[in-house]
Amino acid sequence: MLAGCSTNKIISRNVAKEFKNSQVIKQYQVGFALYNPTDKKMIFEKDADKYFTPASNTKLYTFFASLKMLPDLMPALRYIERNDSLIFWGTGDPSFLQFAVKDKSAYNFLLESNKKLFFAPGRYSGTFFGDGWAWDDYDYYYQPEITEMPVMDNMVTSTYAGPNKINIEPRVFAPCFKADSTKTTGNFQVTRDFLTNSFHYPAVAVKPGYNQQNPYKTSAQVTVEILADTLHKPVGLINLKIPANTKTLQGAKRDSVLKHMMLPSDNFIAEHLLLVCSNQIGDTLSTVKAINHITKNYLSFLPDKVKWVDGSGLSRQDLFTPRDNVYLLDSIYKLVNNPEKLFDMLPAGGKSGTLKSAYPKTDKPFVYGKTGSLGGVHNQSGYVLTKKGKTYIYSFMNNNFVKPTAEVRAEMVRIVTYIHDNF
Repeated sequence: MLAGCSTNKIISRNVAKEFKNSQVIKQYQVGFALYNPTDKKMIFEKDADKYFTPASNTKLYTFFASLKMLPDLMPALRYIERNDSLIFWGTGDPSFLQFAVKDKSAYNFLLESNKKLFFAPGRYSGTFFGDGWAWDDYDYYYQPEITEMPVMDNMVTSTYAGPNKINIEPRVFAPCFKADSTKTTGNFQVTRDFLTNSFHYPAVAVKPGYNQQNPYKTSAQVTVEILADTLHKPVGLINLKIPANTKTLQGAKRDSVLKHMMLPSDNFIAEHLLLVCSNQIGDTLSTVKAINHITKNYLSFLPDKVKWVDGSGLSRQDLFTPRDNVYLLDSIYKLVNNPEKLFDMLPAGGKSGTLKSAYPKTDKPFVYGKTGSLGGVHNQSGYVLTKKGKTYIYSFMNNNFVKPTAEVRAEMVRIVTYIHDNF
């Protein structure tokens, strides 16, 4: 125990020097926490009790909540069968024909039913964007709308199909795409009107390899139209409150969905996972309800009260402290209780996900964790494996910088690598 305490003091002193001597991080707000899970000791802190905008570090909280609340197989649908009808309700499950997960459990269930299909909307109590989201980002792939029954990422995908032709999925949106004859120069790019599913593109040639995703404007009617077109059978709408005797259809493997959220930092999956958590505790699908439940029942061990408003971290209203992040990561480590399994679900420095290009290319990563980026925000929180065989937990949060993100990232990587090399 004494030797461990001595080692922690040496690390603390040396890491403190790295921060003190850094000319880069003196120019903006930095919070850092380094934790030894073996000794259960915080080794070093720099403003670790201060609040920072987490960006996609928020997904660590969604990840933790999903591990706590969701079964091994995702609840894909709630449904009842009445006479000649099958009536179904969404659970928020993001994996329905999602382009990476590719789960077809609900699709096949609906396709193989010999009953009349009816979708019953009304479970989701929120708005199509999360609190504090940037409304002018509505047309970007990273901000699809939130719905109770998402289909195909809630996005339209257009891809190259020839010099003057594109393929559109879901196909039901094909008539909504129009060429703008007034635009005859520049690159081929699709844009959508803010409040409607009207898509426009310039009258220029499409280049091979073109691939773009645009969020579509969601509604219950749009959902049933996509389902009907995809299933090649009628799907109706019905106004029916979800009864107590619904059955639950199991879908994708939870851990597979979590991995597809974490590695590319998928906002769509993150937001809808909180709705699935809400599905587990009642009839209403609510981000607020899910967060309140998780915070009250599972996060009492955190030293600082969290301000948590969405699942993805798109909102600048989210505020967390570095020391909260490390204690959360420690809890995740214990909860999974299998480092190899946990690390497989996380970006790996120099190898996979959003950390692939941050660290030198390697087959033996020493960093596993989550990044978080917005304008003037770049964070890393995760696990660093050292050359001496230790595993430490860290949270490195950088806010309010105006210099290029690459410079901030490089300094952060330098210090984390220093920890790996020396301790």
